[in-house]
Amino acid sequence: MANHKSALKRIRANEAKRLRNKYQAKTTRTFIKKLTTTTDKAEAQELFKKVSSMIDRLAKKNIIHKNNAANKKSKLARLVNKLA
Repeated sequence: MANHKSALKRIRANEAKRLRNKYQAKTTRTFIKKLTTTTDKAEAQELFKKVSSMIDRLAKKNIIHKNNAANKKSKLARLVNKLA
């Protein structure tokens, strides 16, 4: 257990950040799943813009690695372009 006031505050702050990061990552995963299951090209392109932005935000905040973000976006872009 932490002995200093600042350490206790750090524990509380870390927990709040962990929950926020978890929520943002989970929301992004849900949108990615929605994008991968869609068959309409116009809808997929709109969703891709939103999902791409969400992935970039996760990478910017170091929730996911920047290369992981690039790989996800690349894979999704190929999927959207493949739709007829």
